[in-house]
Amino acid sequence: MRRSICSTFVGVALCASVVAGPTLFDVRQYEALAATSYESPYSFDQTWSTAIRLLRVDMGLEITEKDQSHGYLLFKYTTSGSGQKVHSASMEMVKGPRDVVRVTVQINSLPSYHEQMIIDKLAKKLFAEYGDPPKRPDPPPPVPEDGGADGEGS
Repeated sequence: MRRSICSTFVGVALCASVVAGPTLFDVRQYEALAATSYESPYSFDQTWSTAIRLLRVDMGLEITEKDQSHGYLLFKYTTSGSGQKVHSASMEMVKGPRDVVRVTVQINSLPSYHEQMIIDKLAKKLFAEYGDPPKRPDPPPPVPEDGGADGEGS
């Protein structure tokens, strides 16, 4: 008798959580914030200044905040067409290993192809202004686990 009451209680609780769960927990407010990234082989200063000119001059967008020391730009992205709308957007630049700069564009209210378009324009502009990216030295070869070259392990 005790086992059936317990299993009934568990079953009712499980059903209640399945039915009431979606109304108690709004998944939409916890959606993942996607972004589009690009690894620029150009220097941080070249990438930063080119991004500023791209957004402000070439695309005519308003830059609302910028901080080069922290590597971010906030700007207003305007969609083209008859229903022009202004969307908040950001661009972040982080220095990575081997002098690669990771550029991330994020426009939360639009599909990712808008972010990709900005990234593509930036890559094209960097190449047009600076030519081929500078050659980076190859990384050093990995050190063998045993630390020796005689082929005998420890």
